[in-house]
Amino acid sequence: MDSTALAHTPTAPTRGALRRHLVFYEATLLVAGHVVDDSWLQPADGTTASDHLVSGLVPLALIGLGVWAYPRARAGASALIAIALGLFGLIVGIEAAYYTVQLGPSGDDGTGLLAIAAGLLLIGIGVVRLWRSRRRTPNPWWRQSRRLLLGVAAAVAMFELVFPVAVAYMATHIARAVVPADELGVAHEDVTLRTSDGLSLEGWYVPSENGAAVIAFAGRKGTQRQARMLIRHGYGVLLFDRRGEGASEGDGNMFGWDGQRDIVAALDFLEQRPDVDPARIGGIGLSVGGELMLQTAAQDDRLAAVVSEGAGTRSIAEELEEYHGLQLASLLPFVAMKTAAVAVFSNGTPPPKLTDLVPEIAPRPSLFIWASTLSDIETMNPTYHRLAGANSSIWELDDAEHVRGLATHPEQYEDRVVGFFDAALSRP
Repeated sequence: MDSTALAHTPTAPTRGALRRHLVFYEATLLVAGHVVDDSWLQPADGTTASDHLVSGLVPLALIGLGVWAYPRARAGASALIAIALGLFGLIVGIEAAYYTVQLGPSGDDGTGLLAIAAGLLLIGIGVVRLWRSRRRTPNPWWRQSRRLLLGVAAAVAMFELVFPVAVAYMATHIARAVVPADELGVAHEDVTLRTSDGLSLEGWYVPSENGAAVIAFAGRKGTQRQARMLIRHGYGVLLFDRRGEGASEGDGNMFGWDGQRDIVAALDFLEQRPDVDPARIGGIGLSVGGELMLQTAAQDDRLAAVVSEGAGTRSIAEELEEYHGLQLASLLPFVAMKTAAVAVFSNGTPPPKLTDLVPEIAPRPSLFIWASTLSDIETMNPTYHRLAGANSSIWELDDAEHVRGLATHPEQYEDRVVGFFDAALSRP
Protein backbone atom coordinates (compact mmCIF):
# COMPACT_ATOMS: atom_id res chain seq x y z
CA MET A 1 0.00 0.00 0.00
CA ASP A 2 1.46 3.37 -0.95
CA SER A 3 1.87 6.31 1.39
CA THR A 4 -0.97 8.29 -0.23
CA ALA A 5 -3.48 5.55 0.54
CA LEU A 6 -2.23 5.35 4.12
CA ALA A 7 -2.62 9.08 4.55
CA HIS A 8 -6.35 8.85 3.77
CA THR A 9 -7.12 5.75 5.79
CA PRO A 10 -9.50 6.76 8.62
CA THR A 11 -8.08 6.13 12.06
CA ALA A 12 -10.05 4.19 14.64
CA PRO A 13 -11.32 6.17 17.61
CA THR A 14 -9.01 6.09 20.61
CA ARG A 15 -10.13 4.49 23.85
CA GLY A 16 -10.54 7.96 25.37
CA ALA A 17 -12.72 9.08 22.45
CA LEU A 18 -14.88 5.98 22.81
CA ARG A 19 -15.38 6.72 26.51
CA ARG A 20 -16.35 10.33 25.71
CA HIS A 21 -18.80 9.14 23.08
CA LEU A 22 -20.33 6.64 25.50
CA VAL A 23 -20.81 9.29 28.19
CA PHE A 24 -22.31 11.62 25.56
CA TYR A 25 -24.78 8.94 24.44
CA GLU A 26 -25.79 8.05 27.99
CA ALA A 27 -26.36 11.69 28.97
CA THR A 28 -28.32 12.35 25.79
CA LEU A 29 -30.46 9.28 26.46
CA LEU A 30 -31.43 10.74 29.84
CA VAL A 31 -32.54 14.00 28.20
CA ALA A 32 -34.54 12.09 25.58
CA GLY A 33 -36.01 9.91 28.31
CA HIS A 34 -37.50 12.93 30.06
CA VAL A 35 -39.03 14.16 26.80
CA VAL A 36 -40.72 10.76 26.37
CA ASP A 37 -41.83 10.69 30.01
CA ASP A 38 -43.18 14.24 30.00
CA SER A 39 -44.93 13.97 26.63
CA TRP A 40 -46.35 10.46 26.61
CA LEU A 41 -45.83 8.41 29.76
CA GLN A 42 -46.99 10.96 32.36
CA PRO A 43 -48.80 13.80 30.57
CA ALA A 44 -50.55 16.58 32.49
CA ASP A 45 -53.88 15.79 34.15
CA GLY A 46 -56.72 16.03 31.68
CA THR A 47 -54.50 15.38 28.67
CA THR A 48 -53.35 12.25 26.84
CA ALA A 49 -50.21 11.14 25.01
CA SER A 50 -51.86 11.92 21.68
CA ASP A 51 -52.16 15.57 22.74
CA HIS A 52 -48.37 15.85 22.77
CA LEU A 53 -47.26 14.29 19.49
CA VAL A 54 -45.51 17.37 18.14
CA SER A 55 -43.93 18.45 21.43
CA GLY A 56 -42.47 14.98 21.79
CA LEU A 57 -41.51 14.03 18.24
CA VAL A 58 -39.79 17.30 17.23
CA PRO A 59 -37.35 17.43 20.20
CA LEU A 60 -36.62 13.70 19.84
CA ALA A 61 -35.88 14.18 16.14
CA LEU A 62 -33.46 17.03 16.90
CA ILE A 63 -31.81 14.99 19.66
CA GLY A 64 -31.46 12.08 17.25
CA LEU A 65 -29.88 14.36 14.66
CA GLY A 66 -27.37 15.56 17.26
CA VAL A 67 -26.52 12.00 18.28
CA TRP A 68 -25.95 11.07 14.63
CA ALA A 69 -23.79 14.11 13.89
CA TYR A 70 -21.70 14.18 17.07
CA PRO A 71 -19.13 11.48 16.19
CA ARG A 72 -18.99 12.58 12.55
CA ALA A 73 -18.40 16.29 13.09
CA ARG A 74 -15.12 18.14 13.58
CA ALA A 75 -14.02 18.74 17.14
CA GLY A 76 -15.41 22.28 17.38
CA ALA A 77 -18.76 21.33 15.83
CA SER A 78 -19.16 18.25 18.02
CA ALA A 79 -18.43 20.39 21.08
CA LEU A 80 -21.19 22.81 20.09
CA ILE A 81 -23.59 19.89 19.57
CA ALA A 82 -22.87 18.64 23.09
CA ILE A 83 -23.34 22.13 24.55
CA ALA A 84 -26.62 22.65 22.64
CA LEU A 85 -28.03 19.33 23.82
CA GLY A 86 -26.84 20.11 27.34
CA LEU A 87 -28.65 23.44 27.34
CA PHE A 88 -31.76 21.69 26.11
CA GLY A 89 -31.44 19.22 28.99
CA LEU A 90 -31.33 22.14 31.44
CA ILE A 91 -34.33 23.76 29.76
CA VAL A 92 -36.56 20.69 29.87
CA GLY A 93 -35.51 19.96 33.45
CA ILE A 94 -36.42 23.40 34.80
CA GLU A 95 -40.05 22.32 35.12
CA ALA A 96 -39.10 19.42 37.39
CA ALA A 97 -36.93 21.63 39.59
CA TYR A 98 -39.73 24.19 39.99
CA TYR A 99 -42.46 21.70 40.89
CA THR A 100 -40.14 19.74 43.17
CA VAL A 101 -39.46 22.90 45.18
CA GLN A 102 -43.11 23.99 45.20
CA LEU A 103 -44.89 20.67 45.72
CA GLY A 104 -42.29 17.97 46.27
CA PRO A 105 -41.17 15.49 43.61
CA SER A 106 -43.91 13.64 41.73
CA GLY A 107 -44.81 12.39 38.27
CA ASP A 108 -42.09 13.03 35.72
CA ASP A 109 -39.99 15.16 38.08
CA GLY A 110 -37.54 12.29 38.57
CA THR A 111 -36.59 12.10 34.90
CA GLY A 112 -36.61 15.90 34.77
CA LEU A 113 -34.00 16.17 37.51
CA LEU A 114 -31.92 13.53 35.73
CA ALA A 115 -32.18 15.64 32.56
CA ILE A 116 -30.68 18.60 34.46
CA ALA A 117 -27.74 16.48 35.61
CA ALA A 118 -27.29 15.10 32.10
CA GLY A 119 -27.45 18.61 30.67
CA LEU A 120 -24.68 19.82 32.94
CA LEU A 121 -22.58 16.80 31.96
CA LEU A 122 -23.11 17.44 28.25
CA ILE A 123 -22.16 21.09 28.64
CA GLY A 124 -19.00 19.99 30.46
CA ILE A 125 -18.16 17.55 27.65
CA GLY A 126 -18.64 20.30 25.09
CA VAL A 127 -16.58 22.89 26.96
CA VAL A 128 -13.67 20.49 27.48
CA ARG A 129 -13.75 19.43 23.85
CA LEU A 130 -13.94 23.03 22.70
CA TRP A 131 -10.98 23.97 24.88
CA ARG A 132 -8.85 21.11 23.64
CA SER A 133 -9.65 21.84 20.00
CA ARG A 134 -8.85 25.55 20.11
CA ARG A 135 -6.44 26.76 17.48
CA ARG A 136 -3.03 27.97 18.59
CA THR A 137 -2.21 30.29 15.72
CA PRO A 138 1.21 31.97 15.88
CA ASN A 139 -0.30 35.45 15.46
CA PRO A 140 -1.53 36.50 18.94
CA TRP A 141 -3.57 39.44 17.57
CA TRP A 142 -5.52 37.21 15.23
CA ARG A 143 -5.88 34.52 17.91
CA GLN A 144 -7.45 36.91 20.39
CA SER A 145 -9.59 38.63 17.74
CA ARG A 146 -10.89 35.30 16.52
CA ARG A 147 -11.83 34.24 20.03
CA LEU A 148 -13.58 37.56 20.62
CA LEU A 149 -15.59 37.20 17.41
CA LEU A 150 -16.53 33.65 18.28
CA GLY A 151 -17.59 34.79 21.75
CA VAL A 152 -19.79 37.55 20.32
CA ALA A 153 -21.32 35.13 17.81
CA ALA A 154 -22.04 32.66 20.60
CA ALA A 155 -23.70 35.37 22.72
CA VAL A 156 -25.90 36.47 19.79
CA ALA A 157 -26.86 32.86 19.06
CA MET A 158 -27.74 32.34 22.73
CA PHE A 159 -30.05 35.37 22.75
CA GLU A 160 -31.66 34.86 19.36
CA LEU A 161 -31.96 31.05 19.32
CA VAL A 162 -31.44 29.39 22.71
CA PHE A 163 -33.09 31.96 25.00
CA PRO A 164 -36.41 32.05 23.09
CA VAL A 165 -36.58 28.24 23.19
CA ALA A 166 -36.09 28.39 26.95
CA VAL A 167 -38.77 31.08 27.26
CA ALA A 168 -41.17 29.02 25.16
CA TYR A 169 -40.59 25.83 27.14
CA MET A 170 -41.07 27.53 30.48
CA ALA A 171 -44.16 29.34 29.20
CA THR A 172 -45.76 26.04 28.17
CA HIS A 173 -44.59 23.81 31.02
CA ILE A 174 -44.39 25.95 34.16
CA ALA A 175 -47.43 27.59 35.72
CA ARG A 176 -48.29 28.68 39.23
CA ALA A 177 -48.19 25.41 41.15
CA VAL A 178 -50.32 26.16 44.20
CA VAL A 179 -53.70 27.70 44.89
CA PRO A 180 -53.16 31.00 46.73
CA ALA A 181 -54.71 31.77 50.09
CA ASP A 182 -58.25 33.11 50.02
CA GLU A 183 -58.09 36.84 50.71
CA LEU A 184 -61.48 37.80 49.29
CA GLY A 185 -62.84 38.80 52.69
CA VAL A 186 -66.26 37.18 52.08
CA ALA A 187 -67.60 33.67 51.76
CA HIS A 188 -67.26 32.03 48.36
CA GLU A 189 -68.43 28.88 46.61
CA ASP A 190 -65.91 26.36 45.31
CA VAL A 191 -66.78 25.75 41.67
CA THR A 192 -65.59 23.55 38.81
CA LEU A 193 -65.78 24.77 35.22
CA ARG A 194 -65.74 22.46 32.21
CA THR A 195 -64.06 23.60 29.00
CA SER A 196 -65.07 22.65 25.48
CA ASP A 197 -61.95 20.49 25.16
CA GLY A 198 -62.79 18.48 28.27
CA LEU A 199 -60.70 20.11 31.02
CA SER A 200 -61.82 20.75 34.59
CA LEU A 201 -60.92 24.18 35.97
CA GLU A 202 -61.17 24.88 39.68
CA GLY A 203 -62.22 28.24 41.05
CA TRP A 204 -64.16 30.41 43.48
CA TYR A 205 -67.41 32.27 42.97
CA VAL A 206 -68.87 35.04 45.12
CA PRO A 207 -72.62 35.32 44.34
CA SER A 208 -74.00 38.53 42.90
CA GLU A 209 -76.05 40.97 44.90
CA ASN A 210 -76.95 43.29 42.02
CA GLY A 211 -77.69 40.78 39.25
CA ALA A 212 -74.41 41.41 37.41
CA ALA A 213 -71.21 39.36 37.49
CA VAL A 214 -67.60 39.87 36.42
CA ILE A 215 -64.98 37.28 35.45
CA ALA A 216 -61.61 38.23 36.98
CA PHE A 217 -58.86 36.62 34.89
CA ALA A 218 -56.27 35.13 34.88
CA GLY A 219 -55.85 33.00 37.97
CA ARG A 220 -56.68 33.37 41.65
CA LYS A 221 -53.41 35.05 42.59
CA GLY A 222 -53.16 38.43 40.89
CA THR A 223 -56.89 39.19 40.61
CA GLN A 224 -58.06 38.99 44.23
CA ARG A 225 -57.62 42.69 44.90
CA GLN A 226 -59.76 43.58 41.87
CA ALA A 227 -62.26 40.95 43.01
CA ARG A 228 -62.57 42.48 46.50
CA MET A 229 -63.15 45.87 44.92
CA LEU A 230 -66.02 44.57 42.77
CA ILE A 231 -67.53 42.48 45.57
CA ARG A 232 -67.84 45.60 47.73
CA HIS A 233 -70.08 47.07 45.04
CA GLY A 234 -72.38 44.06 44.85
CA TYR A 235 -70.98 42.31 41.80
CA GLY A 236 -70.73 38.57 41.57
CA VAL A 237 -67.11 37.66 40.89
CA LEU A 238 -65.71 34.46 39.40
CA LEU A 239 -61.99 33.66 39.78
CA PHE A 240 -60.40 30.40 38.72
CA ASP A 241 -57.12 28.71 37.92
CA ARG A 242 -56.63 28.68 34.18
CA ARG A 243 -55.59 25.49 32.43
CA GLY A 244 -52.36 24.01 33.70
CA GLU A 245 -52.33 26.25 36.78
CA GLY A 246 -53.01 25.49 40.44
CA ALA A 247 -55.76 22.88 40.78
CA SER A 248 -56.89 22.99 37.14
CA GLU A 249 -56.22 20.37 34.51
CA GLY A 250 -54.44 20.77 31.19
CA ASP A 251 -51.20 22.11 29.78
CA GLY A 252 -50.39 25.67 30.74
CA ASN A 253 -49.48 28.40 28.30
CA MET A 254 -48.34 31.72 29.73
CA PHE A 255 -48.89 33.39 26.36
CA GLY A 256 -52.54 32.37 26.54
CA TRP A 257 -52.82 30.32 23.36
CA ASP A 258 -56.21 28.54 23.51
CA GLY A 259 -56.95 30.19 26.86
CA GLN A 260 -60.12 31.81 25.52
CA ARG A 261 -61.78 28.42 26.05
CA ASP A 262 -61.34 28.94 29.79
CA ILE A 263 -63.25 32.23 29.69
CA VAL A 264 -65.96 30.66 27.54
CA ALA A 265 -66.35 27.98 30.22
CA ALA A 266 -66.71 30.78 32.79
CA LEU A 267 -69.44 32.37 30.66
CA ASP A 268 -71.23 29.02 30.44
CA PHE A 269 -71.16 28.80 34.24
CA LEU A 270 -72.39 32.34 34.91
CA GLU A 271 -75.11 32.07 32.28
CA GLN A 272 -76.73 29.31 34.36
CA ARG A 273 -76.50 31.09 37.71
CA PRO A 274 -79.89 32.13 39.15
CA ASP A 275 -78.33 35.23 40.74
CA VAL A 276 -76.95 36.53 37.41
CA ASP A 277 -78.70 38.21 34.50
CA PRO A 278 -77.03 36.59 31.45
CA ALA A 279 -77.06 39.95 29.68
CA ARG A 280 -75.01 41.54 32.47
CA ILE A 281 -71.74 39.61 32.46
CA GLY A 282 -68.46 41.48 32.18
CA GLY A 283 -64.78 40.63 32.39
CA ILE A 284 -61.60 42.17 33.73
CA GLY A 285 -58.30 40.75 32.50
CA LEU A 286 -54.76 41.52 33.62
CA SER A 287 -51.76 41.14 31.30
CA VAL A 288 -52.29 37.97 29.23
CA GLY A 289 -55.69 37.83 30.88
CA GLY A 290 -56.45 41.16 29.22
CA GLU A 291 -55.41 39.78 25.85
CA LEU A 292 -57.62 36.73 26.30
CA MET A 293 -60.52 38.81 27.54
CA LEU A 294 -60.32 40.89 24.35
CA GLN A 295 -60.18 37.78 22.19
CA THR A 296 -63.14 36.20 23.95
CA ALA A 297 -65.22 39.36 23.75
CA ALA A 298 -64.55 39.52 20.01
CA GLN A 299 -65.64 35.89 19.55
CA ASP A 300 -68.47 35.61 22.11
CA ASP A 301 -71.02 38.39 22.52
CA ARG A 302 -72.17 37.07 25.91
CA LEU A 303 -69.30 39.12 27.34
CA ALA A 304 -71.11 42.45 27.59
CA ALA A 305 -68.20 44.66 28.73
CA VAL A 306 -64.44 44.30 29.06
CA VAL A 307 -61.69 45.92 31.12
CA SER A 308 -58.24 45.05 29.80
CA GLU A 309 -55.22 46.09 31.83
CA GLY A 310 -51.69 45.62 30.51
CA ALA A 311 -52.53 43.71 27.32
CA GLY A 312 -49.54 43.02 25.10
CA THR A 313 -48.75 40.71 22.20
CA ARG A 314 -48.65 36.93 21.95
CA SER A 315 -46.97 35.81 18.72
CA ILE A 316 -44.82 36.99 15.84
CA ALA A 317 -47.84 38.17 13.84
CA GLU A 318 -48.74 40.64 16.59
CA GLU A 319 -45.14 41.55 17.38
CA LEU A 320 -44.53 42.52 13.75
CA GLU A 321 -47.10 45.26 14.36
CA GLU A 322 -45.62 46.24 17.70
CA TYR A 323 -41.95 46.71 16.72
CA HIS A 324 -40.50 48.83 13.93
CA GLY A 325 -37.20 49.71 12.27
CA LEU A 326 -33.96 48.62 13.92
CA GLN A 327 -35.83 47.28 16.95
CA LEU A 328 -37.79 44.92 14.72
CA ALA A 329 -34.68 43.88 12.80
CA SER A 330 -32.80 43.04 15.99
CA LEU A 331 -35.70 41.16 17.59
CA LEU A 332 -37.07 39.37 14.54
CA PRO A 333 -35.04 36.14 14.93
CA PHE A 334 -35.93 36.06 18.64
CA VAL A 335 -39.69 36.49 18.19
CA ALA A 336 -39.75 34.11 15.22
CA MET A 337 -37.95 31.40 17.18
CA LYS A 338 -40.13 32.03 20.25
CA THR A 339 -43.37 31.66 18.29
CA ALA A 340 -42.12 28.53 16.54
CA ALA A 341 -40.99 26.99 19.84
CA VAL A 342 -44.27 27.81 21.59
CA ALA A 343 -46.12 26.17 18.69
CA VAL A 344 -44.02 23.01 19.07
CA PHE A 345 -44.15 22.81 22.86
CA SER A 346 -47.87 23.63 23.03
CA ASN A 347 -48.81 21.34 20.12
CA GLY A 348 -50.81 24.24 18.71
CA THR A 349 -50.92 27.23 16.41
CA PRO A 350 -50.78 30.95 17.25
CA PRO A 351 -54.05 32.71 18.04
CA PRO A 352 -55.59 35.26 15.65
CA LYS A 353 -54.12 38.76 15.79
CA LEU A 354 -55.74 41.02 18.33
CA THR A 355 -55.76 43.85 15.81
CA ASP A 356 -58.07 41.70 13.66
CA LEU A 357 -60.23 40.67 16.63
CA VAL A 358 -60.68 43.85 18.66
CA PRO A 359 -62.95 45.63 16.11
CA GLU A 360 -65.47 42.81 16.63
CA ILE A 361 -66.03 43.95 20.23
CA ALA A 362 -67.86 47.11 19.12
CA PRO A 363 -70.40 48.41 19.92
CA ARG A 364 -69.98 46.80 23.35
CA PRO A 365 -67.99 49.01 25.76
CA SER A 366 -64.35 48.41 26.61
CA LEU A 367 -61.83 50.09 28.89
CA PHE A 368 -58.07 49.84 28.32
CA ILE A 369 -55.63 50.54 31.15
CA TRP A 370 -51.98 50.80 30.18
CA ALA A 371 -48.69 51.66 31.83
CA SER A 372 -47.14 53.90 29.20
CA THR A 373 -43.77 54.64 30.83
CA LEU A 374 -42.76 51.94 33.32
CA SER A 375 -43.67 48.96 31.14
CA ASP A 376 -42.43 48.18 27.65
CA ILE A 377 -44.89 45.40 26.82
CA GLU A 378 -48.11 47.43 26.62
CA THR A 379 -47.41 49.72 23.68
CA MET A 380 -50.23 48.32 21.53
CA ASN A 381 -52.97 49.57 23.85
CA PRO A 382 -53.63 52.85 22.03
CA THR A 383 -54.06 50.82 18.84
CA TYR A 384 -56.42 48.37 20.51
CA HIS A 385 -58.40 51.27 21.94
CA ARG A 386 -58.72 52.91 18.52
CA LEU A 387 -59.84 49.67 16.89
CA ALA A 388 -62.42 48.95 19.61
CA GLY A 389 -64.67 51.76 18.38
CA ALA A 390 -66.57 54.68 19.81
CA ASN A 391 -67.60 52.91 23.02
CA SER A 392 -64.00 52.28 24.01
CA SER A 393 -62.07 54.37 26.53
CA ILE A 394 -58.45 54.34 27.65
CA TRP A 395 -56.67 55.29 30.85
CA GLU A 396 -52.95 55.98 30.51
CA LEU A 397 -50.77 55.60 33.61
CA ASP A 398 -47.30 57.08 33.33
CA ASP A 399 -46.32 56.28 36.93
CA ALA A 400 -47.48 52.66 37.32
CA GLU A 401 -45.71 49.41 36.53
CA HIS A 402 -47.23 46.53 34.58
CA VAL A 403 -50.75 45.71 35.94
CA ARG A 404 -50.11 47.83 39.02
CA GLY A 405 -52.84 50.37 38.37
CA LEU A 406 -54.92 49.46 41.41
CA ALA A 407 -51.88 49.39 43.70
CA THR A 408 -50.65 52.76 42.42
CA HIS A 409 -53.95 54.66 42.27
CA PRO A 410 -56.45 52.67 44.38
CA GLU A 411 -59.20 55.29 44.66
CA GLN A 412 -59.03 56.44 41.06
CA TYR A 413 -58.84 52.85 39.82
CA GLU A 414 -61.94 51.90 41.79
CA ASP A 415 -63.84 54.95 40.55
CA ARG A 416 -62.96 54.26 36.92
CA VAL A 417 -63.40 50.49 36.82
CA VAL A 418 -66.51 50.24 39.00
CA GLY A 419 -67.98 53.26 37.23
CA PHE A 420 -67.32 51.56 33.90
CA PHE A 421 -69.11 48.37 34.95
CA ASP A 422 -71.95 50.30 36.61
CA ALA A 423 -72.64 52.00 33.30
CA ALA A 424 -72.02 49.03 31.04
CA LEU A 425 -73.83 46.38 33.12
CA SER A 426 -76.67 48.47 34.51
CA ARG A 427 -80.16 47.04 34.69
CA PRO A 428 -82.14 47.53 31.46
